[in-house]
Amino acid sequence: MKKGFMGIAIFIFCLSLSGCGKGEAKLKEEKHKDVYLRTLENGHYELIVKEKPFVIKGICYAPVPIGKSHLFNFTCDPNKPWMVDGKLMNEMGVNTVRLYQPGDELAACKEMIEDLYKNYGIYTVMGHSLGFWEYHVNELAKKIKEIDPNHPVSLGNGETVGMEFAADICPDVDLLGCIVYRGKVFGSFFKEVKRKFDKPVMITEFGCDAYNAFAQKEDQLNQAKFLKSQWLDLEKHLANGEGLGNCVGGIIFEWNDEWWKTSDCDRDSWLVHDTEASWGVGAYAFDAQAGKNMNEEWFGVVAFSPELENNLNKRMPRKAYYELRELWNKDFWKQDEESSAEKKGN
Repeated sequence: MKKGFMGIAIFIFCLSLSGCGKGEAKLKEEKHKDVYLRTLENGHYELIVKEKPFVIKGICYAPVPIGKSHLFNFTCDPNKPWMVDGKLMNEMGVNTVRLYQPGDELAACKEMIEDLYKNYGIYTVMGHSLGFWEYHVNELAKKIKEIDPNHPVSLGNGETVGMEFAADICPDVDLLGCIVYRGKVFGSFFKEVKRKFDKPVMITEFGCDAYNAFAQKEDQLNQAKFLKSQWLDLEKHLANGEGLGNCVGGIIFEWNDEWWKTSDCDRDSWLVHDTEASWGVGAYAFDAQAGKNMNEEWFGVVAFSPELENNLNKRMPRKAYYELRELWNKDFWKQDEESSAEKKGN
């Protein structure tokens, strides 16, 4: 997670997420593609995948094992942690993961992306620091489209800082990717985006840690409550919702705890699940009294145990995992209930 992030990065939807459609002419042009963005008659934005609306139900993914740091290249891990995590994600309802960097081993990264898609139907948003802290992003976006016209390019930004300037100089990006930490709800965020840079938006980071900095103990209940509230608030702003209709989904920070984050230069600390908070956000009221209340090593919806299973740290889903599983699979459960009721009626 990057607090106070004000730079601009490029995010690329990998695999078959592609295109951005506006207006009738653009729609006709994009019809042959499996995936495109379109503007509805009411002005709302919708992501279409294989002729059906697609809502990004995503999770930030960096399965760094206990005892390793951000320098560990997990895409080259022979134990393939993504095959274990992919199954759990699929059961939870995750349809997208966000990677922060492709790493140096591009072939290994590509293999992981393909494994997630082929085995679990999970798409990938690929991040990159290309364009970070400078404003040649529109030229970069156009160059990326020349190389790969089949995937949309997103502007990456922290909150809505500087977005009014980006609107003038980045007309060729397809959608916005924003990092937002505002507590239980997103407040005026979607309205600010609409006013400053009216394009579809995906929230590329939002969430709540599972450690109560005030009570000094793990707090799965509040993490689950906050994530549920955040997702329900986001849902209001999807196409045809009661809100502004400029959201196409969101990506939660994060899949698993990362034990290296508090002291990334201290190897011994990578074996300890540190409880020192790094920064503070008063909107997370349950532990705001602590001042610094955002615990970087505790944001996972899945906890890692030092105990090994299949040469990987044992995965232990938290309450938030099950809360999101219910939210993200509610259409499935609704269909299942309707099917059961129909059978009873017969």
